[in-house]
Parts: sequence; C-alpha cells; structure tokens
Amino acid sequence: MQTTASQEVFNEAIEYLNTGKAQKAIDLCLRAIERNNEDVNMIALLGAIYLQINDIEKAERNLKQAIDLAPTFAKPYEDLGILMVTEERFDEALSYLEKAVRLDPSLADAYFNLGKTLANLGRGREADKAYEQAFNLSPERKAMAKAAKAQKEGKLDDAEKGYRQVLKKNPNNVDALRFLSQIASTQNHYDDAERFLKKAIKLAPDFLLAVMDLGKLYKDQNRYAEAITQFRHAISIAPNRPMPYMQLASTLAPIAELDEAIAMYKKCLELAPNHPGALLNLGHNLKTIGQLQEGIAAYEKCIEVLPSSGETYWSLANLKTYKFTDPQIETMISESKKEDLNPVSRVNFLFALGKAHDDRKEYNKAWHYYQLGNSEQRNLINYDPVHTEVTNDRIIQTFNAENINTLSQNGNSDPAPIFIVGLPRSGSTLLEQIIASHSMVEGTAELPYLNRTALSLNKNRIDGVNYPEAVMELQERHLKKLGQDYLDAAQTHRLENKPYFIDKMPNNFPHLGFLHCILPNAKIIDARRNPMDACVGNLRQLYANGQTFSYDQTDIGEYYLQYQRLMDHWHEVMPGKILTCQYEETVADLEGQVRRILDYLELPWEDACLNFHNTDRAIRTPSSEQVRQPIYTRSIGKWRRYESELGELKEVLEDILPRYEKYLG
Repeated sequence: MQTTASQEVFNEAIEYLNTGKAQKAIDLCLRAIERNNEDVNMIALLGAIYLQINDIEKAERNLKQAIDLAPTFAKPYEDLGILMVTEERFDEALSYLEKAVRLDPSLADAYFNLGKTLANLGRGREADKAYEQAFNLSPERKAMAKAAKAQKEGKLDDAEKGYRQVLKKNPNNVDALRFLSQIASTQNHYDDAERFLKKAIKLAPDFLLAVMDLGKLYKDQNRYAEAITQFRHAISIAPNRPMPYMQLASTLAPIAELDEAIAMYKKCLELAPNHPGALLNLGHNLKTIGQLQEGIAAYEKCIEVLPSSGETYWSLANLKTYKFTDPQIETMISESKKEDLNPVSRVNFLFALGKAHDDRKEYNKAWHYYQLGNSEQRNLINYDPVHTEVTNDRIIQTFNAENINTLSQNGNSDPAPIFIVGLPRSGSTLLEQIIASHSMVEGTAELPYLNRTALSLNKNRIDGVNYPEAVMELQERHLKKLGQDYLDAAQTHRLENKPYFIDKMPNNFPHLGFLHCILPNAKIIDARRNPMDACVGNLRQLYANGQTFSYDQTDIGEYYLQYQRLMDHWHEVMPGKILTCQYEETVADLEGQVRRILDYLELPWEDACLNFHNTDRAIRTPSSEQVRQPIYTRSIGKWRRYESELGELKEVLEDILPRYEKYLG
C-alpha cells in the first residue's frame, strides 16, 4: 500500500532547506517519492527546492508533475510561474500565475510575479492591479517595493532607510540585505557592501544573486581569488545558468588564466549559444592568445547575433590587421545613424569607420569619423585637465630630491618588478614583448596596483591629508608594507615563477617618486614617442575604459605636456633611475636598443629578445598583433596623414616639438 509522507517528514525537509542543507532536503523528498510516486506534497516540495537551487530543468519537471497529479493545488502553479519569470518566459508564466491566484487569492508572491509578467507583456494597468494586490497581502513587500523605487530613482538615502525598516521587522530578509549592499557599493563603501552580502549568504547559502554580487564586488576590487571562489560557488548552485560561467571567465582573464577563461566562455555559449557578451569576450581572449582566426569567427558570430553591436565592429578594427569589406562599411554607416542606437555603440561604430577608411588610405574620410567619434566620446566621459595639473603640482612639490632620498632608504628591497610607463600608443607593448622574451622575465599585464597602493593612503582619513602629502608621514614599517602590498597584489598575475615581472601600466608615470620610495630596487623604463605620433595615435584609439584625456586635441596635447613635465622632474630628482626608450630609435636600431635595455635591467643577453615576435605569450593591448610581427618603421610619421587637421594640437605642443624634431618623420 502506498503511503503519503507524514507532516513530520515534510517539516524535516523544510528545516533542511531553511538551514542551507538543500541536498539533504532533496534526498528526503526522493525517498518519500520512491515509497509513493504520487505523493503530490513531496513532489511539489522537491520542485520548489530545485527551483531554489536553480536546477531549472528538474524544478520544471517536478512542478508540472505535481500540477498533473493535483490540478487544484495552487502552490505548484505559483512556483512554476516564478520559474518562468526567472527565465523571462513571460508568455508561459502568465497562465500559471493567473491560475495560482485564482486557486488561492492569498499568494502574495504569485500576485507580485503576475505583476512583473504583465508589465513585461506591455499590460501596464493590469500589472499595477496585481502589484497592488501583492502589496495588500504583504506590507513587507510593499515596503520593499517603495524602497526599490527610491533606489531606481537615485534617492539612495530614502531607499536605505526603507530597507533598514524592513530589516528591523524581519532581520532575515535577504533581498533587503542585498539591495543595501548595492547602495553601499555605489557609494564606494565596500566593507559595508561585503558585510551585507555575507550576512545574506549566511542566511541563504544558495541565494544565487547574492553570491554573484559578492563575486562582482571582489572582482571590482581586483580581489580575484575571492571572486573566483564566489563564481565557482555560483556555478555549483546553478550549473545550467550561463551567467556564472560568464562572470568566472571575465575574472580568470585578467589574471592570465586564459585557457580556463576561454573554456568558461564556451560553456556559457553551450547554455546560451547566442549570448553576445560571451561571443565578444571569447573573441577578445582568443585574439589575446594569438588564435586570430578563431577570434574573428567569434566576433563575426556576435555581429550576426547582434548587428547593433558597435563594440564588436571596433574589436575587429582594433585587431589592426583586419580589413573591412564594402558591405561591412555600408552596414556600419547605416547602424551608426539609427536614432535609437546606444551612444556607446555609436562611438564604437564611428571609430571602426575611421579605421576602415584609414586602411584604404582615404584619410579625409577617416579623420571625419575619428573626429565625430572623439567628439561624441568626450561628451560621454568626465575629464578635468585642471585637476590633472593641480595633482601633478602637488606630486612635484612632495617628491623632491631630499624627500625621495630619505624615504627610499626604508622601502621594500625586492628587485622583481620592472615598470614600463609612458603615454599610451608610445611603444610600451613592443618593449614589454622584447623584455618578456627573456627567460628570467614574465610579462603580466597593465596592473592597477601601484595607483591603488598610493590612494590607499587616503583611506580612513578625516583630517584632509591625502596622497601625495600623506607620504611624508610614513615610517620605515609603512613603506615596507606598502611595497609588500603591491607585490602581494601583483603575485596573482605571476604564473611562471620567474625572478622578474613586468607591470606595463603606462599611467603609472605620475607615481614614480612614490614607487621609488616603496620599491627602491624596481626598474623603470619610460616608453617615449614623438608627441605628434603619440597624440594622434591616441586620437585614433578608442579605449575600453580609462584614458579619458585622449578624446580631444587640446586635452591630449596638454596631457603630453604634463607627462613631459613629470618625466623631466623624475630624471632631475632620481638621476640614473629611469631608462628612456625612444620608440623611433628602438625600431631603427633594434639590437643596439635591446642591448641597452638588458644592460640597464642587469640581465644577460638572450637572442630571444631580438626575435621577440616569435615569443608565444598572451598580449592584451591594442598592439597585440603588431608585436607578433618583426620590427618595422612604417608607424613613424603617421601623424602627417592628418597634418592639415592638427592645428589645435600643434599649437598646444609648440614649446616642446623642437625637442623631438629628428623623430617627427
């Protein structure tokens, strides 16, 4: 005789679920169902558990079985409707949720998800009625909705107050904790954000959204190992969801775990074959490891899936070796003119069109699109050249020769780091490839840690004394620790256990005095290029992030002057510390310059450095394909193609151009 599980067994399964022991709850349900394969209570509960742990396929199967066995049992309809809302299957969700509230008008969650479904189906008035009913049934949900509305409108103080009121009445509301974390993160209160998320996850260990948010929080702080742990946990919670694989891949890539990153993007695409973000990033990573044709195939598939993705067209253009066809150019022109196009995509299209016409030697057309792209991008970003100049004034005043000499006696003595600095598009990737071809040196990436280490001096200061002036308060133990903090952060990117590693962040040049104080034995190479080619190279380049100074002729010209000013200062107060490598001299006399570089680095000669283009390593910068070729000189003097358009830039650079006359091409 078949028996239905007792209320005690049912309650025991619920208790397991509520204490984060989902697998034990599942096992209990399965044993009960094995005794009676028509035990609708346990089948419905099993479906609800699978839904909670994001095993969508099993959840849907069990919930449909429960409905088939008990067509008037409201809860499986509600759970199945919520499942379909989660999957954005709103057309299917509608009938289940309508049936759920018809069978049991007290189901607040069913009404709320019915409102969400109707809103997504464009039935706004009916959605409002469903939401109103949900709020009448659950004052807590109403309070949450009010706080969420305030958050969406940017009224963060009101939103925070609302979520805290909810938590005062129900300390276990994990959604309120998660939303508080979002507000804290928006305000750069990362410690608070982390605390809220950890509490939510402790209450609900399988709360996928909170686990993902915590991983993203760690990732945004470059705490890659902790982020990876969270995203792996997210995959264990929801192995059939594409997003955890996507996030894991995007965290593995910056620390050069590219083979696994590519595998994770491919896994994401198995689950969601037309995921444009996964296709785009798969293309980036295949390009980075030198699999150019496979990368192009991923980009082209992304365009097929999302023709309005200007980012993908620019990614193809940014390969530097890809040539667009006439139909592709016509498509880009057409897409770029669409009124509803995302402004970021439009900028990407414009830069891609500039590159397409540049390749065809149609320089007037190319500059037309570069100029449009720069103008639109300048409107999208914030850059204050006055702030840059004032900051540099303070740096120069603080890091004078006397202060540097005193402080550098107490820094961390580790000689492992080799810093390559300079203006972007000035040959830093070429120098990196040459040096990383040496058997004792590992190339890592453009690491953000020197700047972060410097700005860490601002943390918890209420007296207004910040970096750079705060450096003068540091004692020996502080300087050594700051050096070690940088080294510990960089260690994540050191995969080959070589004695030396390269940090190729061009924008580190303002921090060279600070660097010498905390890591006095680090080597510093300045990648220098004549101002006109360097600045025009930036005006022709669209960056994924940062480099906000590079979208206007006056901005980039003045930034070059600030770079020149700071490098002149560092050479004066730290004589002999920095090796300047002029791009034009490097390509004209490769062997002579390689010998000079290795002598400065105190490394023995190796022919591999001369044959750098044969070195098989991941390269993440826009010059990746160029430095996989033998040395060439055709980039010198490229600015002259656009000389008639560069009056503004030449005027800004007028005082320093004579210093570079022999390099102008």
